[in-house]
Amino acid sequence: MSEDINTGNCDSCIYKSILFEGLSSEELRIINHNKTVRIFSKGEYICHEGDEIKRFICLKEGLVKLYREGKSRHEHIISIARPMDFIGLLGIFSNSNYLYSIVAIEDSDLCLIDLESIKSIIKSNGTFALNILEKMSSVSDQVLQIQIDLAGKQLRGRIAYIILLFANQIYKTNRFDLPISRKEIGDLIEMRTENVIRILSEFRKDKLLKIEGKTIEVLDMELMKKISELG
Repeated sequence: MSEDINTGNCDSCIYKSILFEGLSSEELRIINHNKTVRIFSKGEYICHEGDEIKRFICLKEGLVKLYREGKSRHEHIISIARPMDFIGLLGIFSNSNYLYSIVAIEDSDLCLIDLESIKSIIKSNGTFALNILEKMSSVSDQVLQIQIDLAGKQLRGRIAYIILLFANQIYKTNRFDLPISRKEIGDLIEMRTENVIRILSEFRKDKLLKIEGKTIEVLDMELMKKISELG
């Protein structure tokens, strides 16, 4: 169940240096006045596909997944957003409704800013508008790059790529609790769940990984990198 927490002050927020640094004191006041900071529990939906877009969403802590629901309720995971990401930038200004669902895969701390407030500042502040465009382009590039990287890999290479993504880019440690299920890994890299389970088992037998429930430890980082690159 989501809960509102202390809203804090935009002037001291890490996001100020990422996106809001060029705003005037009055523009920061408008943002601060029209935002809510909320904690979403693991498994809780931030929005559903088809919901009206009303908020500009910043992820302060936690992880969330963006996905579309296909035929037979099959999930196609578009991306996994990490702290300091701006969630939902894909299509936020070109559509009035979300084309995907967003759900927390860890307890997540989000800042929800009234979208109309953001739009009003964009109209009057060219530097801010340019920063927004740069962030949108970066998000699009990241999503596209992952899809391109995965498309050219065999099954073992795809699994190695995702494990290294969590180890090196998200958690920055070789030991972590995998926040998504085997099925969700399959949804992310377009593999059947049984193949995900089989290859993870092979990696464990080959002493590339140590697996204890949801806890993953990369034992041979260099060989995992080679499998990811050549797979």
